Amino acid sequence: MRGLEAKRVLITGGASGIGAATAARFLDEGSVVCVLDRDAEARRKITQELPDLAGAIAADVSDLKQVQAAFAEAIQLMGGVDVLINNAGISIRHNFLDITPDEWDKVIAVNLTGVFYVAQTAARHMMERGSGVILQTASTNGLVGQPYYADYNATKAGVIELTKSMALELAPKVRVCAVAPGYVLTPMQRAEYTDEMFAAVNAKLPLGRHAKPEEIAALFAFLASDDAAYITGHVYTIDGAEIAGGLASR
Repeated sequence: MRGLEAKRVLITGGASGIGAATAARFLDEGSVVCVLDRDAEARRKITQELPDLAGAIAADVSDLKQVQAAFAEAIQLMGGVDVLINNAGISIRHNFLDITPDEWDKVIAVNLTGVFYVAQTAARHMMERGSGVILQTASTNGLVGQPYYADYNATKAGVIELTKSMALELAPKVRVCAVAPGYVLTPMQRAEYTDEMFAAVNAKLPLGRHAKPEEIAALFAFLASDDAAYITGHVYTIDGAEIAGGLASR
């Protein structure tokens, strides 16, 4: 992609799954990359797998002080941040009637409040510098109803509207978009399904399989590049046509 060479990229939730694949892709593009993740073991593994990382920073995105300290560390390590991949997130599979207040608060804190904390911190830095790109991980769950993930779905819908509002306010200096993956074969996703459930999901997808994390990473790379210089304010679905047909196609 044009314009990614030497770009300084910070990826939250960057030590596994989509985040790790995205870190690898930006390194391949010649970018300087830091990942931020609260999982110490995942950070240890990613630094072994991607030794060219500029850093693997510890932080919980639901804690504003940790976010601010981590962002300052990223600036120190890379000299600034040109691209933010705002990707950290969690999910809990449960019936709506069984969601506890603590579970609700936990999912909201990471998936929506945490996204806001990181986005605002990055946006202030980028607006002061005069340029930047913020890309946020939404989900098809934020676009259509899905059972068993009411709290997760609500956060992803929130990320989409946050993205659009940010894009309007931060233009023309900072571009802001969201990527909405469907089913992606990550450790978090696979852990929630039995083999039978996994096969059933694949059977209902028009492309017949989950996405690879590397395929989501490729979309992030394009949206961050100079090839996407006129793209801002929208959500880009990458789901193998999961939500294209509605009930009639299932």
